[in-house]
Amino acid sequence: MENNTSLQQQLLEAGVHFGHLKKKWNPKMLPYIFAEKKGIHIIDLNKTVDCLQETAAALKQIARSGKKILFVGTKKQAKDIVNECAKRVNMPYVTERWLGGMLTNFNTVRKSVKKMQSIEKMLGDGSFESITKKERLTLSRDKDKMEKVLGGISQLGRIPAALFLVDIGHEHIALAEAKRLGITTFGLVDTNCDPNKVDFAVPANDDATKSIAILVNYITAAIEEGLAERQAAKDDETEETTDDEKERKAAKLLAEAEAEGGRGGARRGGGGGAGTRRRTTGGSVSRGPGGARK
Repeated sequence: MENNTSLQQQLLEAGVHFGHLKKKWNPKMLPYIFAEKKGIHIIDLNKTVDCLQETAAALKQIARSGKKILFVGTKKQAKDIVNECAKRVNMPYVTERWLGGMLTNFNTVRKSVKKMQSIEKMLGDGSFESITKKERLTLSRDKDKMEKVLGGISQLGRIPAALFLVDIGHEHIALAEAKRLGITTFGLVDTNCDPNKVDFAVPANDDATKSIAILVNYITAAIEEGLAERQAAKDDETEETTDDEKERKAAKLLAEAEAEGGRGGARRGGGGGAGTRRRTTGGSVSRGPGGARK
């Protein structure tokens, strides 16, 4: 409980409770609104804490299972925070512009990413030495443009398992695409948005940089925990496998040694029998009539 109180205090200081003007509200946000002050809606921080912890727990599980979570925050206030947090946990992100069809037309977007990577590779290894300076400059500019928009998803080989959105109203295209593909959605929801549009809504101020920073960092920390647990489980598995392998090797060597010992005994026994037979043959000298040797 104490932990919740301190988290609530931090959210209060960051201004997470400030909503939009009353006239801009979405009636579906009513359960999350605590009061109205000077024409502005105040968000209930108790609800924010509960939703934030629920969201963090769900994202932690997704990270633990090894799936990808796509961070989306193209607002000016959210760009840098989302970029930094996504890189910290090695997750894909979109902070410049959401390209229409980034998820629903994923194969085409992948082709653009591959094109960008091949230009990058060729510029790096000197494959473009033969072309003119102007052509090289044009290609370089194209690559930079693509890098700006697609850089965050360049390592994303398949459609992500979840989307985490800062301001679901601003990122409505991304949200619509995720819904169409059945991707789990998480988002910061202000008083002017419909919280039912996302699977996990965190009622909060999605306009203030401080507010965005504290919430995104909290969620990133949960994802980090999930990744650390996954790594620890992998290490334990490797250790167990190594122990099993050692035992198997030891048992195999023992079996081989026993088999070798058994073969050796049989050889010795067999050799003695043969020797006796030879001596008998050698000792029984056939004699002729009168006891004379042949």
